[in-house]
Amino acid sequence: MPRVKSGKTNKARHKKVLKRAKGFYSAGSRSFIHATEKVDRAMAYMFKGRKMNKRAFRTLWNQRINAGARLNGTTYSRLIGGLIKAGVEVNRKNLAEMAINDPAGFTTLCKHAIK
Repeated sequence: MPRVKSGKTNKARHKKVLKRAKGFYSAGSRSFIHATEKVDRAMAYMFKGRKMNKRAFRTLWNQRINAGARLNGTTYSRLIGGLIKAGVEVNRKNLAEMAINDPAGFTTLCKHAIK
């Protein structure tokens, strides 16, 4: 059985890791062993960051909706509960956008929710 050499495969794998490690500090961008550790950790943080980003934006939207609701004499929870009971289907991103850019429209929604 012939001997299998893995030079090409290893070279490609190393290049892929080192390309991802570009811009890292010191040996983290030059040494394959160190770069592997740094890239693995960076990829884990990237995954986690994508999840945290969604959470942070939802929190921001809720705060903006609450601020707009309080200007109209109600609270966030009463506003959301009222909108659900009234059958108004508007997501929080759009509600937050309305609270900032279209106060008149947001006031109309608040009146529907408070009824």
